[in-house]
Amino acid sequence: MSILHSFNKDTICAVATASGVGGIAVIRVSGAEALSIALRLFSPKGKALSPESIRPRHAYYGEVWHEGELIDELILTYFHAPHSFTGEDTIELACHGSVYIRRRLLEVLMAEGCRMAEPGEYSRRAYLNGRMDLSSAEAVADIIASESKAQHQMAMKQLRGGYSEELNALREELLRLTGLMELELDFPEEDVEFADRTELLALCDHIELKLQKLIDSYRLGNAVKRGIPVAIVGTTNVGKSTLLNTLLGEERAIVSDIHGTTRDTIEDTMHIGGYLFRFVDTAGLRETEDTIENLGIERSRSKIKEADIILAVVDGTRIGEANQLDYIKSIWVEREERTVILLANKSESLTETDRIGLSEALQTKLSTSTTPIFISAREAKGIDELKGELTRVMDSSGANEADLIVSNARHHQLLREAYDALQRMRSGFDLGLSTDLLTLDLRHAITSIGEITGREITSDDTLHYIFAHFCIGK
Repeated sequence: MSILHSFNKDTICAVATASGVGGIAVIRVSGAEALSIALRLFSPKGKALSPESIRPRHAYYGEVWHEGELIDELILTYFHAPHSFTGEDTIELACHGSVYIRRRLLEVLMAEGCRMAEPGEYSRRAYLNGRMDLSSAEAVADIIASESKAQHQMAMKQLRGGYSEELNALREELLRLTGLMELELDFPEEDVEFADRTELLALCDHIELKLQKLIDSYRLGNAVKRGIPVAIVGTTNVGKSTLLNTLLGEERAIVSDIHGTTRDTIEDTMHIGGYLFRFVDTAGLRETEDTIENLGIERSRSKIKEADIILAVVDGTRIGEANQLDYIKSIWVEREERTVILLANKSESLTETDRIGLSEALQTKLSTSTTPIFISAREAKGIDELKGELTRVMDSSGANEADLIVSNARHHQLLREAYDALQRMRSGFDLGLSTDLLTLDLRHAITSIGEITGREITSDDTLHYIFAHFCIGK
């Protein structure tokens, strides 16, 4: 059974605004009977409305009555198919935000022939009616869930279609070459190569580079979407918990002069410079006989590996302690592609000479010209400079400028499948495998790319899984 045949054409209704009491709520009705159902309930303040006289994209003030009961005074707006979000006739009722009024309006709409929309059904209908492709529909959910400027911009770029255009262009190139290779199978007696093998390999190189770039962008995209993980690390009593509390503006972590107070990771988020950062206060790194503290340290090391940014904190008043710099060096050496920001805490107790000496010691130990940011977590000094550096790191990562950043786990998996299929095709080509076997891998790559935008999806269950995670009303 095809998706379009199994797609339910009932007229649906749902509250499109957030739950809770508000000044205004919007109820959306979509489907072939949306207009006729609405007009049976709606009495305009002015001349009567009919399906012939109502004007699309115009707002009408009036009342909704049902069986002699006045439900509410509200605004009705009509969107004529296909010029609506779903591509169907759509009515939006802007009513008062009372919980009772919303419930009663839904009840009378269903009494007149509507049914309640399922989660994501409006976006699903928009996709099935050609109003947007699947990746754009998923971007709608990301826009609704966005909590920061960076999350919003990333979702908006995907919604506007640049991502889909790039994928469709790659898919079309692969389709063209696959078609030429399959043509050879239809005329084996001619012994002619319709597909130029040099062109094929060059195109594979081009597409593999594009796919690899998109695959590699997932770490950044996922971090922006869920909150950029920032690990605060260092030995015991360097001020990590105080720094977390100062950044968040609340007493989130226990602060004590006793070594090993933090025995587990503590996480919280905040917005800085348009980005959502997820800060993780880790247990102080040191050698200890305490079993519980060691468990916390092991968990901290795991969080450090997951972090995209590491705040390496040293106590500027204890720079003579060699283990402080030894732990910082181990993190510096193992940082891989992660950014490490050096922080010298308790700067309120440091002279200018102390600061110079500390900078030189760190530069010598780490073989770098990087200088630390001097902060006082207790007195909130240097915090603005730290926030500015965090914003600069993310700005330079390309999170704002890049048009194509993958943030969806489903897309990431499909891109990897397409990349692997092209790798298999190349290996088969080098081994001299037959054209029919090579085209199987090419077809797999084409299908994987197409599934991202919905071009290759044939299972209704797959669509249900994707849209079931949307909120009702979208």
